[in-house]
Amino acid sequence: MTKTGRVWLITGCSAGFGRELALAALEAGDRVMATARQPDQLADLVAAGAERVRTTPLDVTDEEQVTAAVARTVAEFGRVDVVVNNAGHGSVGAVEELDLTDLRALMDVMFFGAVAVTKAVLPQLRAQRGGTIVQVSSMGGQVTMPGFGAYCAAKFALEGISEALAAEVAPFGIRVLIVEPGALRTEFGGARMHRSRVIEAYAASTSQTRAAVEGMDGTQPGDPRRAARAILEVLDSPEPPLRLALGNDAVDSIAAHHELLRADLTRWEKLSRTTDLE
Repeated sequence: MTKTGRVWLITGCSAGFGRELALAALEAGDRVMATARQPDQLADLVAAGAERVRTTPLDVTDEEQVTAAVARTVAEFGRVDVVVNNAGHGSVGAVEELDLTDLRALMDVMFFGAVAVTKAVLPQLRAQRGGTIVQVSSMGGQVTMPGFGAYCAAKFALEGISEALAAEVAPFGIRVLIVEPGALRTEFGGARMHRSRVIEAYAASTSQTRAAVEGMDGTQPGDPRRAARAILEVLDSPEPPLRLALGNDAVDSIAAHHELLRADLTRWEKLSRTTDLE
């Protein structure tokens, strides 16, 4: 980090967690390249940060825009210290209910889009010999539930590639932070949530999830401002974690899931160990 503060490149700043991260970075005295598909939605961020904010259009599924966003960040600020892959949206529906076109579109944004941004910025980070890539996953990157299979599949994929990435870029002084928020009080359950068609046969297994989505906005326990500040605190740590759960629901759900994984591993360990060649 330079004396003028960090330089951030953040995707998905038009609303929700991305906007709160941008505001938290500005409050810390940092500089931000805030991106959105429609950058005219970022006028309040520009007003809040004045000369420390720039905006640029970015659809993470458009490789030319991805390349341009990274180049503009470096041209405006001279470097990139923190890259946040935050762009995305929700999806609810049982696996059989999913439209494959919609599923591919979801993966294009939440997985391939994040990979595209990461690949585009890595040459700059390697040249700097440092920087942090923040992958905004979810507690759904480790724990899934009926009706959230598509969303969680994208987050599982993001976590898998990010864990490999962390080991690959460590020799260059580059860090990777996988952030796993619980339910943050954003607009996640509204227009940003894709809803698949309903097959009544799945009501017994997915109706509770669908009902929870409909009543989600305004009731989520997580504070996105506190979550954003927690990320800044971790960035200042000399020994940051690879994964950071945010919220009681995230910590409790992930811990319970790990216990189930351990129980299965222990119960079937004897059989599992019989399959190697002698």
